[in-house]
Amino acid sequence: MSLTGDTEPSERHGGVPAVTASAPAQPVRFERRELDRILGVYGRKVADGEWRDYAIDFLKDRAVFSIFRRSSEVPIYRIEKNPKLSRRQGAYSVISATGLIMRRGHELDRVLRVFEKELRLVAG
Repeated sequence: MSLTGDTEPSERHGGVPAVTASAPAQPVRFERRELDRILGVYGRKVADGEWRDYAIDFLKDRAVFSIFRRSSEVPIYRIEKNPKLSRRQGAYSVISATGLIMRRGHELDRVLRVFEKELRLVAG
């Protein structure tokens, strides 16, 4: 080692090895509380006869809950959890079959309100 604090490239450095093997990334998952909220909304829509089937995918970068009108079709809605967006727009989003982001936010309950029926006043 020189007096200026620089090290020689051939010297061994203690502590951290030069090349580290990274552990395989775990897929993103919905937590139990999140799944309870999603399945609560799903159950109400099934009881109303609007939805019939669902699928859950755990990918490297996001978790997706897909909702189907019929199991042979494409999903009519996707509820996604993307932790990379948690500091920006929010980790949760509801996306329609056309790819339109219907609602996005930091709190799952607020995002799921997009599925609540609006009460309308009927003039008689």
